[in-house]
Amino acid sequence: MITAKASADSAVPSVHGTAVATGVPEREEPEWPWKDAPIRALVQRIHQLQAERAQAFRRLEEGHLQYLRSGPPYDFPRYRSTVHEVTQAFAAASREVLAVEAELSGPRGQPLLASHVRSLQQLEQTRLATVALLQLMGTPELTGQEDTLETHQLKMKVIKTMEAISEVLQDLRFDAESAE
Repeated sequence: MITAKASADSAVPSVHGTAVATGVPEREEPEWPWKDAPIRALVQRIHQLQAERAQAFRRLEEGHLQYLRSGPPYDFPRYRSTVHEVTQAFAAASREVLAVEAELSGPRGQPLLASHVRSLQQLEQTRLATVALLQLMGTPELTGQEDTLETHQLKMKVIKTMEAISEVLQDLRFDAESAE
């Protein structure tokens, strides 16, 4: 989710959304003036989005722990609400990351930087799917069927994916400095 602080801290100003033809206002998402933003600002925004994703993962984990502690009976509606909020935050971040990737691969002519952003997006998708599977495996309904080897392997996959994300972010920052 793009917070007011993150938007204010951004080196690139945002423009608020407009109403759709039905008269229902759309969710406000910043639209970047891509053609005017230096590559450095785009890379900075990717790092800000990664911080937002990390915060969303923490909220997801906290929500899952609260769910597990809530029962029996378990407070599934609250957990479902948390998952919904986190899903919206991930979707907003993903849309913006994909827009940056398209800008880098198209008008900016920076295929290497675009490939880093694409890799980052794919790794985040893997991480989210793996975390979701781990949470599902940890639900009370399936706890008796828990496969400790599979759980360990999935936890290791999350760790390895997070390490790969860090490496891609470092490569992105280094290659962006070289591109300017």
